[in-house]
Order: sequence, then C-alpha cells, then structure tokens
Amino acid sequence: QVQLVESGGGLVQPGGSLRLSCVASRSIFSIRTMGWSRQAPGKEREYIATIRSDGSTNYADSVKGRFTASRDNARNTVDLQMNSLKPEDTAVYYCYGLYESTRYWGQGTQVTVSS
Repeated sequence: QVQLVESGGGLVQPGGSLRLSCVASRSIFSIRTMGWSRQAPGKEREYIATIRSDGSTNYADSVKGRFTASRDNARNTVDLQMNSLKPEDTAVYYCYGLYESTRYWGQGTQVTVSS
C-alpha cells in the first residue's frame, strides 16, 4: 500500500505561481508512474501531468508550458511547479502513484486562482 499526501495549495492571483508537493510513504523508486490530476466542482477528473521512473514527463494541453513535474527520490516526493496560473486552473489537485497495478491517490489540495 502507498500513502500519498499533497501540500502547497492555496489562493493565488492570476499569473501567479504555486508549488505543490506530494510525499509518498515508500520510496518512489518503486512507483514507476506518478503524477497529478485535478477536479473542479461539476467537472470530470483531468489528468494533467505524469512523471515516470526515468524522469520523462507528459502534460495535458491545458497546462503544457506552464506546469512542470519533478521527482526527488531522496525526499520521496513529486512536485508540481505551476506558473502563469489562470482562474480556469482552480480545482482540487490530487497526487497519484501507480504501484503494483494499483493507482493510489492522495487526499487532494485546493488551488484557487482568483483576484
């Protein structure tokens, strides 16, 4: 089993930045794929970023060029640097990890982009 805990959410103005962190309960070396999704009220879950064991990443078109995912094996963390935030980015952001064919989720952290 993998426990994931997100942090770093908050309220920011449009154009601002936030850095989200996801801490795993075990070495992320054993978690071949980790990433982030988000869900706004009344909207479907959107996978926005993935990062694999080799460090390769993929991003949804909606965040491409603005968000950057990274891994820090020493801290068992995956981070999501979010720049040029837009009101449309407002959502609950969830960290996930794929381990032994099971997708584990964190509890989510709220990101609100508003003036």
